[in-house]
Amino acid sequence: MTHKTKNIALVIGFIMALFLCYQLAISNTLVLKNEYNDLEKEALLFKNTPKQLSLLKQKQTYYDSLLNKYQIQGGSIQNNLLKTINTFSTDHNLKVVSFLEPHISKSNELTVKTYQFTMEGNYNSILKLVHHLEQKTKFGEIINLHFEKKKNFRTGKYYLQASVLLKSFS
Repeated sequence: MTHKTKNIALVIGFIMALFLCYQLAISNTLVLKNEYNDLEKEALLFKNTPKQLSLLKQKQTYYDSLLNKYQIQGGSIQNNLLKTINTFSTDHNLKVVSFLEPHISKSNELTVKTYQFTMEGNYNSILKLVHHLEQKTKFGEIINLHFEKKKNFRTGKYYLQASVLLKSFS
């Protein structure tokens, strides 16, 4: 064998030795290092678990107090909204003419429900109801309020109707 072929064989042998070293030792070491890092992250998460649990309990009590404050007990928002409207209308001499099923639309993982109902009564009472719904109960926002003056042809008297659209996010 000449020096040239010996050098080529030596280089090829060295490259094969590097490849074998990587396959047998270094790759296993890198895999174990990644597993170790993952286990360290999990251990850190488990270390903070009691603190996170207490924070979650505090948030739960806070959200429960908000639900009680804004009169959103168990059941659907639609039932609670109708209950609120009925109690307000009996106190302020209003009449619920219609309460339609909500229109539901979804966009970007967000569900938007639009409730439509019609009230009959005097102007100030209807405005008080709208203010109560938006500011005190937090069911959603009023996106449309349409007043219409109508005439009862049997009695010849005029009355006021308001169509309300309330948008709620969930």
